[in-house]
Amino acid sequence: MYGLIDCNNFFVSCERVFDPRLRGVPVLVLTNNDGCVCALSNEAKALGLRRGDPYYQIKELCDRHGVRVLSGNHRLYGDLSSRVMATIASIAGDIEIFSVDECFIDFDRWTADDAVEAGREIVRRVRRDTGIPTSLGIGPTRTLAKVAARFAKKYPAYRCVCAIDNETRRRRALELTPAGDVWGIGRKLVRRLAAYGITRAIDLADRSREDIGKILNVCGMRTWEELNGIPCIDAETIDGADGPPQKQICCTRSFAANITDRKQLADAISLFATIITRRMRERHAAAAGLSVFIHTNSHRPDLPQYCNSAYRPLPEPTNDTMLIAAAAQEALQAIFRDGYGYKRAGIVISDLCDDRRMQPSLFTDGADRERRRRLMAAVDRINASSLSHDNVHIASYMPLESCVRCEHRSPDYSTRLTDIIQVSNHGL
Repeated sequence: MYGLIDCNNFFVSCERVFDPRLRGVPVLVLTNNDGCVCALSNEAKALGLRRGDPYYQIKELCDRHGVRVLSGNHRLYGDLSSRVMATIASIAGDIEIFSVDECFIDFDRWTADDAVEAGREIVRRVRRDTGIPTSLGIGPTRTLAKVAARFAKKYPAYRCVCAIDNETRRRRALELTPAGDVWGIGRKLVRRLAAYGITRAIDLADRSREDIGKILNVCGMRTWEELNGIPCIDAETIDGADGPPQKQICCTRSFAANITDRKQLADAISLFATIITRRMRERHAAAAGLSVFIHTNSHRPDLPQYCNSAYRPLPEPTNDTMLIAAAAQEALQAIFRDGYGYKRAGIVISDLCDDRRMQPSLFTDGADRERRRRLMAAVDRINASSLSHDNVHIASYMPLESCVRCEHRSPDYSTRLTDIIQVSNHGL
């Protein structure tokens, strides 16, 4: 049996841990530059607000209904996520972290009844130790555990834990689950399935293997098997190790204000290079080349308009931050023009390969390549052991908070000494 524990409205719950005034009131958390809604409380959902709504379109409604609006504080969320995962691991042992607010638990050492009781203890301990409410789904496969977690979150009668532990419950759960709510079924696939009369999860599960083979690809076949209680998705499959390699990695931002200074824009590009190379190393990817683009604000026709991009090949595939940043600066130098206010910029890498099987250049020093690899590994270890990803970084670097709008950002309660909550005995 597998368990999937999911933090309820995670970003909002993180904010409520440190600000009890947010409890019971509608709350929104916004994306970068306070552009769109990325998370919302149940009270905000009841007002008809949805994830992805542009904030400027709903601002009047938020003001009218007293919705509390917050900028995303991902440093705080990441710290609380690590605390949640550590609490779960202290009870369940090895866990598979699936996302910032979800992880899989192996319940094989418990019977079905004991798994439910153990699940309730995990949910209780996470709430007690971190303040984060969670829901837990238990099933014979990871996909069915995700289905069960949806019911645990939606229906209070389950007391935060729902188990699909027999055939009757499996079929009933799939009958009540739309096909689009099944893990691995996206919007395009929903439309394709609907053309074959498949609108519920049970419709998908009841199709024959031959029919599913004609409708879906290999990943879709795995989903079908999982819905029928056959485990076939493991940790390597989740990580994408046996799937198609990622073809592109990009890091882009819209700036809070137009940037006219070349040095400031160069520092932002260095920040993007730092972020993108960290992602590449996590995925064991290397780049053979990169593109840099810059845009002015197309929503301000009264200002001079300009956009351009430049590609730079690399001597050999690499995920070295300094080499990528240097190539990105060369590309920026080729396209930057004075007299414009730049609103958006980014780095796009599309020539990716596996850094464990890449073809090195004959004209580069192998010893220097190994020294740089160890240097990047050391930087990653230092940053991973700290509360921030940027304790060690290249000199030409712009802090992320400096280039994006975050007017409603909460303090870093758990990661910055100056933001720690102070308890006062005034009035006692």
